[in-house]
Amino acid sequence: MSVHELNAIDRLVTLLSKLPGIGKKSASRLAYHILDTDVSYARVLAEQLASLHEAIRRCSVCGSFTETDPCPICADITRDAHTMCVVERAQDVRIIEESREFNGRFHVLGGLIAPLDGIHPGDLSIGQLLERVKRNKVREVILALNPTVEGDTTALYLQNLLKEGGVTVSRLASGLPVGGDLEYTDKLTLSRSFRYRVRME
Repeated sequence: MSVHELNAIDRLVTLLSKLPGIGKKSASRLAYHILDTDVSYARVLAEQLASLHEAIRRCSVCGSFTETDPCPICADITRDAHTMCVVERAQDVRIIEESREFNGRFHVLGGLIAPLDGIHPGDLSIGQLLERVKRNKVREVILALNPTVEGDTTALYLQNLLKEGGVTVSRLASGLPVGGDLEYTDKLTLSRSFRYRVRME
């Protein structure tokens, strides 16, 4: 194997290792797996990655990732427009949808309040959330935020804003571990957390 080929592998390993949860060893295994598979697989993978940002966009209503605008969830008139689930990231919408426990609308904040990291309320889609709640006469807002310091801070901030409008604010019940992440929560735990969500007073 030539030096040029080794450099190409190293570059690929470096790029793959920048993905969340992927270390150098995992990135190296992925790189060699791609090399071991048929070349057509590598071409299709490259094409999908190259066209990803053109095919996927943010929903102009909820902020989730979608191929159509508005997204299928926002366009579904059978869903409960008076109940809204607020999440940190777009991928959280898919995780909650897979639990089949929630049939309302979603709103993606785009992050959590974290002053030490330079993330303030104005950096999130909180203004859009308040507009949607008022426009759609939302009765309950469920805060499906990770049980971390940043998640708690954001939840309390939103609670203070929403309760002024007479909206019931609830948070997912116990079952989600402190410091945990929705992405790694099993469907049963998430389902129970929705079912026994706690009203924030």
